[in-house]
Amino acid sequence: MSDEQDARDEQEFEEQVRELLAQDAYTIRPSAAPYPEIRRKGVVERRRRVAAAGAVLVTLAAMPVGAYAVAGGGGGGSTAASPTPTVSATHDPTPTPTPTPSGPARPATDGQLLDGITFEQAADAVDQCIAYDAQHTLGPDDTDLGPADSYRIILAMKSTGDSNAPGDGMYVVAVKKDDPQQTRMICNIREGEAQGLNVGGGGDVPDAPPVVADINGGKLYQQSFLDKGNWKLPFRWGVIGTFEPSVAKVTVSYGGATSQAALDHGWFVASGVLNEQVTVAPRVKGYDAGGKLVYDSDQDRTYEKTLP
Repeated sequence: MSDEQDARDEQEFEEQVRELLAQDAYTIRPSAAPYPEIRRKGVVERRRRVAAAGAVLVTLAAMPVGAYAVAGGGGGGSTAASPTPTVSATHDPTPTPTPTPSGPARPATDGQLLDGITFEQAADAVDQCIAYDAQHTLGPDDTDLGPADSYRIILAMKSTGDSNAPGDGMYVVAVKKDDPQQTRMICNIREGEAQGLNVGGGGDVPDAPPVVADINGGKLYQQSFLDKGNWKLPFRWGVIGTFEPSVAKVTVSYGGATSQAALDHGWFVASGVLNEQVTVAPRVKGYDAGGKLVYDSDQDRTYEKTLP
């Protein structure tokens, strides 16, 4: 009997368990997660974090640059350093520039500085020429050239070496400002040093024509007599001289080309480039304000019309 009773009791227990499972299954298997509610809370949390981060950025932007420094900590985090006080720098007045020695004046036109020679290079050449003259004075009667700032540069150009003066370099021509004697220097710079200097002057010459080519300016437009018929080409040439106030225009023709000269405080300066050997000297012409020819070197008996 006991065995039958045990079997019935076991069957009843199983039926009770199945009933319980059917009636309250959610107590054993949790209900599905409420996804809409979770998503809503997630969106709210993200908005809260974004708002908090924006507030931090605004705070940092409002603080002085460099007020906080962030350094890596030993534990792998970062630590904000204590704010440092803002340092206010006092404004120093603009320092007075150190006076620099004055030099020669610029030419009247940029076209008088040729072959890429800058005004600074030409001015330095004038200093070298004056120093060269001081080193090569022959006696107490030699005239001091005076300071560089008493000159005006009227021409700077490349010089072509020849048998008499080997090595290319540059010529610089400078004239004394406000000088009735019209003192001028022609200096040759080679290998970075002054290696030749010619100083001359004109002044008022009785019965002088309205245009006068420099009597010693031949070194600017011809090569050495030793190289006659064998010039180094192309050859940069220049012609300088003086003119009277009545002259408004000066032209120079050389090697088949004509150049209009620059007029610079009573001096004329012309230049060009020869690509072939020549035997005839430059031809100089002067015109008045009305265009009338008032001087022609071909009609000047004192002017050498051929090259030596």
